[in-house]
Amino acid sequence: MSTPIVGLLAGMVLGLAAALGGIGTLLLVAAVGAVGFLAGRYLDGDLDPGELFTSRGRRR
Repeated sequence: MSTPIVGLLAGMVLGLAAALGGIGTLLLVAAVGAVGFLAGRYLDGDLDPGELFTSRGRRR
């Protein structure tokens, strides 16, 4: 499935959540989607958890 199609589906799900459940449901769906995205990237090997918690500047 191509990236634009995935983006379209994600936008449709978020729009449906907002329409049916309000802003709280929208934020919950967005948060769960972000966690799922990060889990998928990790399982594919595209994400190193250590990169999320280290600074890019000089180390002391």
